[in-house]
Amino acid sequence: MFELLLLMLERLGLIVMLAFIATRLRFFRNMVSSNHLTRKHKGTAVLFFGFFGIIGTYSGVTFHPESLILQRITFGIPEDAAIANFRVIGVVLAGLFGGYKVGLGAGLIAGVHRMLLGGFTAFSCGIATIFAGVFAAYYRKKNPHVSNQPMHIFLLGALAETMQMGLIALLASPTAEAVALVNTIGLPMIIANGIGCSLFLLIIQSVTKEEQKAGALQAQKSLRIAEQTLVHFKHGLTSQSAEEVCQILYRELNARAIAMTNRHTILSHIGVGSDHHKAHMPIQTRLTSEVMAQKKMVIAGDDEIHCKEPNCPLGATVIAPLIIRSKVVGTLKFYFNSKKEITSLETEMLSGLTSLLSSQLELAEADRSYQLAKDAEVNALQAQISPHFLFNTLNTVISLIRIEPSKARTMLHSLSQFLRQNVSATTVKLHPLAEEMNHIKAYLSIEEIRFEDRLTVRYEVDESCLHYSIPPLTLQPLVENAMKHGFQNKRENCLLTIVVKEMGNHIYLSVHDNGSGFDPSKIDKAGIESFKTNTGTGIGLFNSNKRLQMVFGQQASLNFQSEPNKGTTVQFQIPKSGVI
Repeated sequence: MFELLLLMLERLGLIVMLAFIATRLRFFRNMVSSNHLTRKHKGTAVLFFGFFGIIGTYSGVTFHPESLILQRITFGIPEDAAIANFRVIGVVLAGLFGGYKVGLGAGLIAGVHRMLLGGFTAFSCGIATIFAGVFAAYYRKKNPHVSNQPMHIFLLGALAETMQMGLIALLASPTAEAVALVNTIGLPMIIANGIGCSLFLLIIQSVTKEEQKAGALQAQKSLRIAEQTLVHFKHGLTSQSAEEVCQILYRELNARAIAMTNRHTILSHIGVGSDHHKAHMPIQTRLTSEVMAQKKMVIAGDDEIHCKEPNCPLGATVIAPLIIRSKVVGTLKFYFNSKKEITSLETEMLSGLTSLLSSQLELAEADRSYQLAKDAEVNALQAQISPHFLFNTLNTVISLIRIEPSKARTMLHSLSQFLRQNVSATTVKLHPLAEEMNHIKAYLSIEEIRFEDRLTVRYEVDESCLHYSIPPLTLQPLVENAMKHGFQNKRENCLLTIVVKEMGNHIYLSVHDNGSGFDPSKIDKAGIESFKTNTGTGIGLFNSNKRLQMVFGQQASLNFQSEPNKGTTVQFQIPKSGVI
């Protein structure tokens, strides 16, 4: 018995070697790493494990009652002989990884083959082989994590072989010889097949770990590509961005060529075939148009690409659509020597990369839409301020026409200059502080006439700050608010102070009046929302604050400080670095 065990363990080396070779096959790696086998995978698995069971039969040891004889592969077994073999290893693993259908299919192939070989145990061994596949599938259903437990697999293989020994003792004839056979070969076969199943599982686990490691490396590569490509797609899908992204993909991926198209034109082609697949040329293959129409990734060989160049060296391709908001805007193409190079792991990574690049394009599109909306809102706010100021100024002119026509004429002349600057200001997003100050001075020259000797304007302006930019018509509502509300009940000594100075990395600006102060019930809402009072709506302050926040961020918001009968200060800071 011990000698037979040693012989079987020796022959087990052949099974382990074949198992290792099997793990190098792509279909086998795909099968063991897949959670849901397709019909094609199941058919392949049945044939593979059934054939593996047949090899397990031939690699066994022929047993006679009188002696143990090692034989080469034989196509027949004497009627008085049996085989101590490894058939159940392939069948058990079939049921374990493929379920009932695969286990039963592989068991039928290996079992029927054993029956055809003959010997007095042919029938019982054949039936036991079929039962082994079904039993392994049942065991897996009851213990879903059994495939990760080598000791359980050892027990499963040993139980399957024990069942075969039991069926031989029950069904084989003559019974005395069957029982003698089981007593001799039973324990060595149970131990050897249990060890064989465990070793096969460990080999499969090593494959799974390799796949997981490869998947992790692919994920790292994808993240690295995403980081490199993000900056190039900020301006959308253009010839320049496509060229830069294709260069990155060509460096990072094991592809013969990388190409990118829009809906009608090749934007870039890097690598083999660039002599006839050139940028700015019309799309060369019908397959590309089909991918855009179907919105699905396609893997194609040389006979499906249909390149117009007869000697094109590109043998296989993966073409994936670039999609923005459910609309196909172009394609991304990966070229290889042949379909054999395009593994399932490779396909999954390329699909993920295409989705990632589509997301980058969609984010760029959303960012551009946001920027356009932001610019449109700024223009709308500026358009609101201009008639608001004009309405207040014309009211002043109307009142002066009745009292002092000469001053009214002077004011109208100043107003015409102001309006000329005002019109130009509403056509730009930013302008220099120098122009903003000229704008304010034109306005205050009108107000000084209206206030006569009651108004003093003090400018504390650092000339070095005047080249920095600010949204047009930002200060004018602040000054207007001081003139209209701060000095409303003040009959003399009206002092308005305008400050512009450097403060570190920012420019500090403030408008201070020594008027009656802000309404305490309104100061918390000033600049945050428009509100209606007896003398105005607060829309000017609200719009100025809103535009500062949109252009420079929340840190540029207006800040209000006010005390009754001591006046109001409105201040804010803008960064020297410019817009956000």
